[in-house]
Amino acid sequence: MTSGMHPARNLVRALKVPEITALFWLAKGLSTALGESTSDYLVTALSPIPAVLLGFVGFVVSLVVQFAVRRYNAWAYWFAVAMVGVFGTMAADVLHVGFDVPYTLSALLYGIVLLAVYVVWFRVERTLSIHSVDRPRREAFYWAAVVATFALGTAAGDLTAMTLHLGYFWSIVLFAVAITVPAAGYRWWRWNAIFCFWCAYVLTRPLGASVADWLGKPTDVGGLGLGGGPVSLVLAVLIAGVVAYLAVTKIDVQADAETPTAEVGRR
Repeated sequence: MTSGMHPARNLVRALKVPEITALFWLAKGLSTALGESTSDYLVTALSPIPAVLLGFVGFVVSLVVQFAVRRYNAWAYWFAVAMVGVFGTMAADVLHVGFDVPYTLSALLYGIVLLAVYVVWFRVERTLSIHSVDRPRREAFYWAAVVATFALGTAAGDLTAMTLHLGYFWSIVLFAVAITVPAAGYRWWRWNAIFCFWCAYVLTRPLGASVADWLGKPTDVGGLGLGGGPVSLVLAVLIAGVVAYLAVTKIDVQADAETPTAEVGRR
């Protein structure tokens, strides 16, 4: 005679984000710089309104593609990150250029937005780990956080370069030093891995954006004057090479997660 009760079985769920490797941080840095330079180039080559609309369309299309794939795909994922970089830059710039919002206030605003995303994400899912992004709701929280980090990072980079008058080069130095703090905390001081990851993730944005601005901006505002178009082209080629390597080798594909079917049924 049986009780009619069965132990919860595990359902294998495919993870939608990559494993964190050195190549992840390289691609992330390139994509942040690409977002900054491409945004600057489009606004100059077209005009602000068509550029923002084009950036928004690219942003939406990339997320539709990312959500449509059933498991992590290097091309879909990094295309989405690049488009978030472009649109996130525009979102931060619109507040300052279009509505005269100071960079200090916009950085604070986007920081609050990011904190709110983290709080709601944790209250709903009980984790902020990228090793748990295996279903649509968690993926939605993940990309909401990514968008907020890009907008915050853009505002923070402009804040140090423009408002605090550090310029692009010294902003690079500042954020390069800052990003070593969570790296060292995780490596030697046993800081929380999730905390360190998101700290570093936020800091890669102003670091990459400062590099792109330093390379592309005119010399009279502290740049090298290479131009947003050429810088974007070189960055696009570099990131395409990295992503192609990842797509072929699949070295950044996480092992699929196992979730009890009883838990899945409640979501």
